[in-house]
Amino acid sequence: MKISREVKTAILVIAGIILMVFLFNYLKGINLLDNNAEYHTRFDYNALDTSAGVTIKGNRIGKVSNIQYDPKTGKTIVSFSVDKNIKFSTNSRVRLYETGLMGGNGLAIIPEPGDTIAKSGDFLKSEIEPGLIRTLTQNFSGISGNLGTTLQSADTLMVNLNKLVIDDSEQGLKSAIAELKTTIESFNRLSGNINSLVVKNDADLSAAIKNFNKVSSNLATVSDDLKDIKISESIAKLENTLESVNALMAEVKNGNGTLGKLMTDEDLYNNLEGASKQLEQLLQDFKLNPKRYVHFSVFGKKASKFDAEGNIIEDQKTQPKED
Repeated sequence: MKISREVKTAILVIAGIILMVFLFNYLKGINLLDNNAEYHTRFDYNALDTSAGVTIKGNRIGKVSNIQYDPKTGKTIVSFSVDKNIKFSTNSRVRLYETGLMGGNGLAIIPEPGDTIAKSGDFLKSEIEPGLIRTLTQNFSGISGNLGTTLQSADTLMVNLNKLVIDDSEQGLKSAIAELKTTIESFNRLSGNINSLVVKNDADLSAAIKNFNKVSSNLATVSDDLKDIKISESIAKLENTLESVNALMAEVKNGNGTLGKLMTDEDLYNNLEGASKQLEQLLQDFKLNPKRYVHFSVFGKKASKFDAEGNIIEDQKTQPKED
């Protein structure tokens, strides 16, 4: 069957009209091919644009499809399409909020518990979230008042600073700066004196430094010598010597050996003490009566005998016979 030119022209015109309608609605944010649920809400004023986003818990689920003013109620009716798989109750609220600091608004669905699930075409309650710009606008008068107080405080501070700078009394800033200058000058003079002292005693300081270097080198040599000494072996020998001394002291304490017997035998001590006393008496008697112990005769005369009291004992053979 042959199609006439007129039919082809009509088909092209109708297709163009349909495409134009589709593109026009798409530019407005309406997709004729979407099968989404559409809901409505009311606001006292319009702050939205067509195709503004609709979110739930921060997730984008739809967009504004139509905005219409109702002259009977004086309110703006906003229609928005949402994915039909998203379910919420009729008690849920639609909140108008600012999407950015530089402007732009959107809708957010705030789910609320309820027994009835919202259906396409239902009207939901609306609310407006205060934005940052609106809050600043409302509080600008208070901010400006505080700013005025702050400027007055700053002015008072500057006046006090000027008074402090201009004050010529002892408590003024000029006086403090002058004292600081005097202190710096004194410090400069002191540093100059120290420099001159160092220059005058440069030779002595050099000699002292050389002596210190010599002492440090000697200390280093001594430390090297101490390092070479076998301290561990010396300590071991000292320990052995101390052990021998301890063993000897133990033997002496137990009464073993000559020294031990001398230290522990009481009878021997008493005998020695008695012998020393007798020796002392003998020496004393020798000093008092030396004739008892020493006799010297040139002609060979027989030595006389003496008793304990120092008297001469005569020999019976030489005594005269009595009549």
